[in-house]
Amino acid sequence: MSFLTSLALLAAVLVGAPVAAHLLRRKRATEVVLPTASLLAATPPTARRRSALEDRGLLVIRIIAIILLALLGATPFISCSHVAVLRKDGASVAMVLVVDDSLSMRSKLTEGTTRFDRAKNAARDLIDGAEPGDSFAIVLAGSEARVHLASTTDASAARAALDDVAPSDRSTDLTTAIGIARDVLRGVPQPDKRIVVLSDLADGDPDGAPLEAGEGVALWYPLPDLESKSEADCAIVATERRELTVDVSVRCAGVPSERRVEVVSASDPKTVLGSATLQAGAELVSIKLPENSPAEVDARLSAGDALAADDIAPVALQSKESAVGVLADAAAAHVETGGPPPVEQGFAALQLGPTVRPLSAIPEHVEELGPYAGIVLDDPPGLTPEERKTMISWVEGGGVLLVSLGRKATAAPLGAGFGSLVPGVIRWSSIAPKGVDASKCGFFSSSANGLADIAPKGRTQLPAEATKDAETLCAFEDGEPLLLRRHVGKGSVYLSTLPFDFETSDFALRPAFLVLLDRFVEMARTGGGAKIVEAGKRFSFIGVSSVEGQVMPAGEQKSIALEIPAGQAPRIDAARIGRYLFKVDGAAETRLALASEKEIDLRPRKIAAEAKDPSLGGEARKIDASPYVAMALLGLMVLELLVRLLSPSTETAAPTVPTSRAA
Repeated sequence: MSFLTSLALLAAVLVGAPVAAHLLRRKRATEVVLPTASLLAATPPTARRRSALEDRGLLVIRIIAIILLALLGATPFISCSHVAVLRKDGASVAMVLVVDDSLSMRSKLTEGTTRFDRAKNAARDLIDGAEPGDSFAIVLAGSEARVHLASTTDASAARAALDDVAPSDRSTDLTTAIGIARDVLRGVPQPDKRIVVLSDLADGDPDGAPLEAGEGVALWYPLPDLESKSEADCAIVATERRELTVDVSVRCAGVPSERRVEVVSASDPKTVLGSATLQAGAELVSIKLPENSPAEVDARLSAGDALAADDIAPVALQSKESAVGVLADAAAAHVETGGPPPVEQGFAALQLGPTVRPLSAIPEHVEELGPYAGIVLDDPPGLTPEERKTMISWVEGGGVLLVSLGRKATAAPLGAGFGSLVPGVIRWSSIAPKGVDASKCGFFSSSANGLADIAPKGRTQLPAEATKDAETLCAFEDGEPLLLRRHVGKGSVYLSTLPFDFETSDFALRPAFLVLLDRFVEMARTGGGAKIVEAGKRFSFIGVSSVEGQVMPAGEQKSIALEIPAGQAPRIDAARIGRYLFKVDGAAETRLALASEKEIDLRPRKIAAEAKDPSLGGEARKIDASPYVAMALLGLMVLELLVRLLSPSTETAAPTVPTSRAA
């Protein structure tokens, strides 16, 4: 509240003036005895009463009038606005509300409300201002971007769907969200099509190309004050506990500062088990715990940045199931410049560090594959019976396998096959299409267009047994698969019909190859044994009969039940930072979700200048209450006059008392 508003409302204290005047009037007059009064005859009083309120109704009217005067003085200074759309020639509008439900939207504006609440209120204003013929759809921009409500002209349905939107700890994906919104607007009958962006624009790519909507669709950014101000933020992005030592990794954006890191009990956050100081610029701190510390603990940063939600995270117990093994023949890969095979170079480009480990051979015992969540076999010459048994057992237990099939794989010696991993007989063909059908390669997203002219010198042809019940992730122009996925037990097998060498094709040099490796690692971590993902990613359960689960958000003591999609391979969104407690076929299992490093950078991305064009609409002042207050005040004045005219006079003639004096 501003100073002028407060000053105007201060006039309301004058309501006490009539009461104070009455109290002063109630005071009894002082009696003065005159000497000559004894010469007069004594006349006893007929009535004596203290002054009382003559008309309570009139007093109430005047008090209300004073309050209305105060409100009338304050209304010009009260700022109350809502978001409204300006129409083109009064035509109906088709709007897709892109609501950012990511972690960064939890930051607060100067007035104390969160950016998410501000965005949600603006969306509600637009729906409340709907006119007949307007349509609304809702797309959520937290990764993974998704359609929350398909286009509808039912404002009440849109309002109900908006009420269900809640903030999350996801990273931001505005590019995909706007693309989805553009697709939603295709085919709608309204001539005026708009994508309304309600976001702080902090999508982790501040140097990216400005956000645009494309031809035929207007991009509208109605709340410029929602834009992030590049505040400083630090987050806990990784944790690991080794017996009584907890390692905490912290990433900061903006001006780094010294922070205090504490380890607390997950069941009782007030119990601090250990702490250490993280110096400005440092990213890792180790904290010693006392003996008999509880198994489940959380790491917590001291307050002092834009986001509190990413300052606490569950601590993961030391896990050996996090590595990715790579078995590739460097000599057969024909790397003319020397160095490791292309697949290892690809993993190095993804900067996965010690997560990727080269393998010299496939172990003969499944226990030796315990440290690995994923394994890559680049054009192997088949598998011996012992190797085949080991790999099948490992995959059926939840491992994720990527196999590239080339000339060596198709020419495997007698007795060296792939069994149920690649059933049937595979053959090499020296004839292959020019490229892939990008429309059938959604797995690679926009990178699929780069495979349209790959022109390989050959490919592996898969038998019907291998493609049966498999999911084709990318197909050539003739419909034959380039990449497919098969479920084996609780694990998955990815099959590439092109090897990763440079002799057959330049597939390993194209962006789609890095996309393949990146998503393979993600699937290995979520569907394999790592059990730790970034908030917004998904947990996969393959080959299970039943899954039940709940999430315990970090820093909270109340669990939230999870909605488990039907099917034998459910995938569950990890929308919040915290512990995910599952029962998989009756067995307890704990998985974790941590903050994404991408969401720490609060620098806003640029948006097309026309998105802020005031001709599209914006914040409009609500109806001014001053005329109504003035009319009410005028009515009270008229009412007071009527009350005064109709009330009987309180002044009465004093009674005459005859007196007599003795002669």
